[in-house]
Amino acid sequence: MVPRNFRQTGTALAAALALTATPFAQPLAAQERQDTPSLEDLIPDSAVDNPEEWAAQGVPAADEADADAQVPLEADAPLAEMPMITVPWPEEIDLPQLAPLENEDDIDFVQFEDEIPRMTTGSEERLSEELVLVFPTDTALFPERDEFLDRFESLSTIESFEDDGNIARLAVQAREDEALLGQLLRVYGYFDSQLTRTVGGIESTVESDLEPPAVRFDIIPGPQYTVGAIDLGNLRASGDQYESLRRAYDIEVGDPLLLDVIEAEQFNLDKALGESGFPFATIEAPSVLVDHDRDEGDITMLVEPGGRYRLGQVISSDPEFLSSRHLTRIARWDEGDIYRRSDELDLRRAMLATGLLGSVELTPVVVQQPTETEPGVVDIQADLTQAPLRTLAGSIGFGTEEGIRLEGSWEHRNLFPPEGMLRVRGIAGTQEQLLGVTFQKNNFYGRDRIFAVDAFATTIDTDAYDAETVSLVARYERLSTLLFQKPFSWGTGFELVYTNEAETKVKGQKSADIEYLIGALPSFVQFDTSDSLLDPTEGFRIRASVSPEISRVFESNSTYLKTQFDLATYQGVSDGVVLAARARVGSIIGADLAAIAPSRRLYAGGGGSVRGYGYQSIGPTNALGTPNGGRSLVEASVEARIDTGFMDGAVSVVPFVDAGTVSRSITPTFDDIRFGAGVGVRYETGFGPLRVDVAVPLNKREEDSWVAVYVGLGQAF
Repeated sequence: MVPRNFRQTGTALAAALALTATPFAQPLAAQERQDTPSLEDLIPDSAVDNPEEWAAQGVPAADEADADAQVPLEADAPLAEMPMITVPWPEEIDLPQLAPLENEDDIDFVQFEDEIPRMTTGSEERLSEELVLVFPTDTALFPERDEFLDRFESLSTIESFEDDGNIARLAVQAREDEALLGQLLRVYGYFDSQLTRTVGGIESTVESDLEPPAVRFDIIPGPQYTVGAIDLGNLRASGDQYESLRRAYDIEVGDPLLLDVIEAEQFNLDKALGESGFPFATIEAPSVLVDHDRDEGDITMLVEPGGRYRLGQVISSDPEFLSSRHLTRIARWDEGDIYRRSDELDLRRAMLATGLLGSVELTPVVVQQPTETEPGVVDIQADLTQAPLRTLAGSIGFGTEEGIRLEGSWEHRNLFPPEGMLRVRGIAGTQEQLLGVTFQKNNFYGRDRIFAVDAFATTIDTDAYDAETVSLVARYERLSTLLFQKPFSWGTGFELVYTNEAETKVKGQKSADIEYLIGALPSFVQFDTSDSLLDPTEGFRIRASVSPEISRVFESNSTYLKTQFDLATYQGVSDGVVLAARARVGSIIGADLAAIAPSRRLYAGGGGSVRGYGYQSIGPTNALGTPNGGRSLVEASVEARIDTGFMDGAVSVVPFVDAGTVSRSITPTFDDIRFGAGVGVRYETGFGPLRVDVAVPLNKREEDSWVAVYVGLGQAF
C-alpha cells in the first residue's frame, strides 16, 4: 500500500517527465484543440500502482512521425502563418556596401628588443628584524638617503606596530609602507621611482641576518625632477618691493623639485608680504604640474599683493573699558610706520597679557587708499571681549626652618580704567604677618611699564630680630612677565619705612625696642638672556641693585649705600641634563652696623639662599649664637637638573651644593663659610616646575637642624 502523499509525489514527477519528453511540435498543435486532457488522463495506471517500475522503463522511442518532425528546418524554408503578427516582413532590401579599409603603412608597433634591467643587489639598510630597505650602492643617485630613512622610519606602519612576525599582518602593512615610500620619494622630487616589495623569506643577498618572515623594499629612485616654470601670479604689482619679495621666495628654475620646500617657501613669501606693508595680500595654495618628458615640474602659486599701507591708530570697540589712545600707546609702532603683520600680532598678545580681555580680534581698516608713489593708511580695528576682572587667590608654603606661610589676595584689575588695579593682600605665617593694599597701573605711559604704590603693615618674628613695620613704597619699573620675557629690565622708586625692632640678646629674650625711620631710593637693572623665567636651560642673568638710604635712630641720622650683584648661568651639557650656577655679592657702605636697622642688614640661609640652614641663620652671631646680620655677603650655588624620563619627562632630580658667608665688615672676610648639600625633585606642571628640596648642613653648628625641606614653584634660581 503506497501512502497518499507518496502517490501525489510520484504523479507530479511522472507528469514532469511526460511534459519534458513531449516534442516541440506538439504544443503548437495543442493550441488548436478545444478539449485539453486533464492531469489524471496523462498519467497511466501503471505509474500509480508501481512508480519505481514504471520510471525504470524510461521514455518510449519516438515514432517516425515524431522523428520527421524533429528534422532541422532549412534556412530558406517558408515561415508558418502567424496571424498575430501584423507588421509587414521586409523583403528585397539592398544593404549598402561598406568601402574596404585602406592599408596604413606608417603604423609602428612596439618592439620589445631590450630586456628590462634586473634589480641590482644595492646597499641594504636594516631598520628592524622585520624591515629592510635596499638603495643603489652609489649614494650620489640618492643623496637624501639618511634624511629619507629617518623620516620613513618615523612614519612606517611596520615599525610602529611591530610584533611576532605574522605574515598576514606583514602583507597588509607592507602595502601601506609601499604607498608611503612612493609618497616620500615624490616629496623629494623622484617621480619615476621603482619599488619592489618582497614579503616573506628574505634572500641571502641581504647582508643583515634576518629571521623570516620579513619585508624588503628594493628602491630605484630614478632621476630627481627639477623646477621648470614658476608662476607667482600678480606679484610684480608689489612695485619696488618685488625684488625683495622674490628673494624671499627662494626657489629658482633648475632647483630640485622638493615638495617640502615649495610648501615652506609659500609660508616665507606670505610672511615677507605681511612684513613689507601688504595687509590684504592673498596667496593661493601652490600646484605642481609634472612633465615626465622633461623631468621637470612647473610651479603655479597665484599671488595678489593688494596694495601697500602704513599704520595709523588703534580703534577700540569699547573705549570706556580700554581707550583707543591707550591701545595705540602700547602698540610697538608709531603712526606712519609701514604695516608689519608682526606688529599686529604683538599688539594682540600684549592686549591679552593684560588679563582684562577674553578675546581680541584685530582687523586692518583702510583709511586712505595707496597711490602709485605713496602707500595708503590703515587703522587697526580692535574688537574686544571682556574677561572676568576680579580674582581671589591663595597660596600655602612650608619650610622646616621658616614654618607655615599662608597668603591670600583679592584684586580688581580694571577698577581705575585703563588697567588700574587694586589689590588687597594678607599673610599669616609662623614668622610673618602682613596686611597691605596695592594700587598698580600697567602699561603706564609706555609699553610694559608699571607704576605701583604699596602700603602695608607687617610683623616679623625671627631668631635674629622682631620687627613691627609700616611701609609706603612707590616704584616705576619695566619687568619681564611670563608672556613677555625681556632681555633688559629696570626699576626705580622710593620707600618710607617706620619700624620698631628688637634684637635677640639672650635666648628667648629680646633687647629693648628701637625705633627707626628710614628713607630709601632703591633701583635695579637686569640683563637676561635665559630662555625661561621659571625653568631656564640656557643663557645667563646679571642683576645689579643699589639703594641709597638714610636712617634716623636715637635722634641722629645715618646714611649708607646698600648694593647687591647677582649672576646666574645655565648650560645644557647633554640631552636632559642642565648645569646651573649662581653667585651673589652684597655690601652696605657708609654706616656702622648699630646704625642700620636689623631688618635692613644682610643675612644668608634658607630656600633661596643656602639650603640646609634656617632662614637668615647664617652670619655673625652674639654670644648665644643668635644671628644678628652683617654688612657684607657672599653666596654661591651649583646644581644639576637631570631629566629622569618618568611621567613623560615631567619628573627630574636636582643634586645641589650651596655655600654662603656673612661678615660685619663691608668686605667679606670668609671667616665662617657654611656649606649645604642635598637633592631635589622637580615636577613640571606646564606653568612651571613644582620644587621640593631636601638639604643637610655640611658643617653643622649646634643650633642647626640636621635636615631642612623647602617647597616652592619654579627653580631655586
